[in-house]
Amino acid sequence: MSVSSSVSSAQVITIDDVRSLVSQQWGYDSFRPLQQEAIENVLAHRDSVVVLPTGGGKSLCFQAPACALEGLAVVVSPLISLMKDQVDALHTNGVAAAFYNSSLTPAERNSVIDAIRSDALKLLYLAPEGLLTENMMSLLCGVPLSLIAIDEAHCISSWGHDFRPEYRGLKTLKQRFLGVPIHAYTATATERVRQDIATQLALEEPAVLVGSFDRPNLKYRVERKAGGIDQILNVVHQHQGESGIVYCISRKEVERTAEALDALGHSALPYHAGLSDIDRQNNQEAFLEERVDIIVATVAFGMGIDKSNVRFVVHSGMPKSLEAYQQESGRAGRDGLEADCCLFYGGGDLMTWKRIMDSSGEANEAALAALEAIDRFCKSTQCRHKSLVEHFGQAFDPTDCGACDICLGDLDLVEDALIIAQKILSCVIRLEQMYGAEYTAQVLVGSQEKRILEKGHDKLSTYSLLEEYSKSVIRDWIEQLLGQDCAVKYGEYSQLQVTELGWKVLRGEHTPKLVKPVSKQSRKQQQTVDPASWDGVDRQLFESLRELRREFATEQGVPAYIVFGDATLRDLARRRPSTTENLLKVNGVGQKKCDDYGRQFLEHIADYCHETGAEQDSVPEPVSQSTPSDHPSSGLTASAVSAFPHFKAGTSIAETAQKMARAESTVRGYLGQFIKHEQITDPSPWVDFATVERIRAALDTVEGDRLKPIFEHLGGEVSYDHIRIVASCLANVEGT
Repeated sequence: MSVSSSVSSAQVITIDDVRSLVSQQWGYDSFRPLQQEAIENVLAHRDSVVVLPTGGGKSLCFQAPACALEGLAVVVSPLISLMKDQVDALHTNGVAAAFYNSSLTPAERNSVIDAIRSDALKLLYLAPEGLLTENMMSLLCGVPLSLIAIDEAHCISSWGHDFRPEYRGLKTLKQRFLGVPIHAYTATATERVRQDIATQLALEEPAVLVGSFDRPNLKYRVERKAGGIDQILNVVHQHQGESGIVYCISRKEVERTAEALDALGHSALPYHAGLSDIDRQNNQEAFLEERVDIIVATVAFGMGIDKSNVRFVVHSGMPKSLEAYQQESGRAGRDGLEADCCLFYGGGDLMTWKRIMDSSGEANEAALAALEAIDRFCKSTQCRHKSLVEHFGQAFDPTDCGACDICLGDLDLVEDALIIAQKILSCVIRLEQMYGAEYTAQVLVGSQEKRILEKGHDKLSTYSLLEEYSKSVIRDWIEQLLGQDCAVKYGEYSQLQVTELGWKVLRGEHTPKLVKPVSKQSRKQQQTVDPASWDGVDRQLFESLRELRREFATEQGVPAYIVFGDATLRDLARRRPSTTENLLKVNGVGQKKCDDYGRQFLEHIADYCHETGAEQDSVPEPVSQSTPSDHPSSGLTASAVSAFPHFKAGTSIAETAQKMARAESTVRGYLGQFIKHEQITDPSPWVDFATVERIRAALDTVEGDRLKPIFEHLGGEVSYDHIRIVASCLANVEGT
């Protein structure tokens, strides 16, 4: 049996060498948390297990050192689409990379084999089943390898949420490729899964690096399903023209939701295993290339998606585990910018998943335990960020994350929780613990439904005990009591049964925590997470840069974010560089992308600044390092707050910018925060009366919340800034 060994240890590559390479080819001047440590393990030829959250930069941990080291890096990846996107992105950064799988023609496969033999590649992507063929193993044993990277490594563990038996064969790699370091990468792995990964891959004294599981740029909201599509529409309306994913449990629901969204004027396509391969591929490419805004999908969609600018992820039903939810919701905001994650769960979701698991043979101890954990998460009254982080064995210290429904004040604590809980549990007992949550809520609300009257349950002492509340609120409370182990569901029809802890509640020995939704008017004013990501950004320029990016992506047949991510476009619209030197200072612009796209983007920015009078080569103000406690739940930057007195005095943007020695584009961002935080309804200090009236009329005429249709409706004669100011003020009028 042929074996291969690693490249010569005489080659010494330092972390500074890799840092320089990353700056030149990827355009990043610094590493994200744990990236340097992970890369140092690669350079030291030490096996490792690396757990970084989605969007934490796992790929760079093996891609960058692979470019610096001699030899070929083999990357094991589970999905064809993921390989293609990774390789496309590497090509745009000037890296010699290829994938080898069934999607290639015979001629293309031969071309890749020739490149392997001639040492023309730095990275080769393979699926486990493709790597483990004798022909491929023999081929790779004949060339020097720098490293083997196992992406989505949780797939090797039966304790992971996405176990794939074909990954188990990777255990033989240690015997076949002697001395070649193996590195496992994943975004979702509990301590048990991490240990199993190391065991299954036969890693030798691996370094284990675990990043924070918290994604502070994601705003989590969890609500009970109200039926219909309205809840999903509310999220979509907040993100008009932006990329989003809607996850559904069943294929039928996927089709129904995609059709409904499309019929209502939102560009949406379905994605599930029932579609043909070509339809799935076409729909995915339409999403990646931004020809469609929304993908409605089952869990078959996601692992292969490396799209950085997904601004929202909606779950129309409960996922099958917290690991799955962390990974699926983690598709949002991979560029580090703010994004929304909304989960709408129903009382029947738990049983639906149990039936699916029973029919597929997945209903093992680990899967059922994971299902119970996500069910508790949905019903919990604890901070969502805290719940997720603690599930993965880490501590979460902030008392207010400022980025979930619990901490943002979307829910109010119920003062008489003990009395309400006692009434609910008493009703369960009066119904002899033979009925489910829906029926129990109907009795408590005093329903006149025929079967309640026929069974004589309108004569129970608990009948209509909570008639002052809606049935949906009572259902919520029942689910919360279930989540706090005061009751359980049992049997085929999910009947309710009071637990030992529930009996303590009835005896007044334990007080549960109950919450209820607050009205929109009384919600805390909360800006989307990380407003500094828009600080100083010329939004009109940003939108035009998106269009230019889309043109390049369409021309090259690649996803738009591979040209430049949203974070890079924002930095371009913030700095507005006029020279190649300043363009290379923009986050995410390396030498290769500067060479490929620099001239066109610089010309576009110069033309825009000439037409609008915007300054070029702006030096960004450092992002405020204030903690959540500095401005609890306000989302305000300290710099923005310092501008408020000027705005309260009716000072113009230009004058405020002069007084603060800031660029006008930066001050416009401060004004947006001021209008939202102070609930300003009068735009007249910044927009003349005639323009206000034109914008007001356009807002009444043009459907949706996107600014571009309004701008076009006004013939391009009114600036985006004026439209934004007036729209924000009018929105505050409607909210009062």
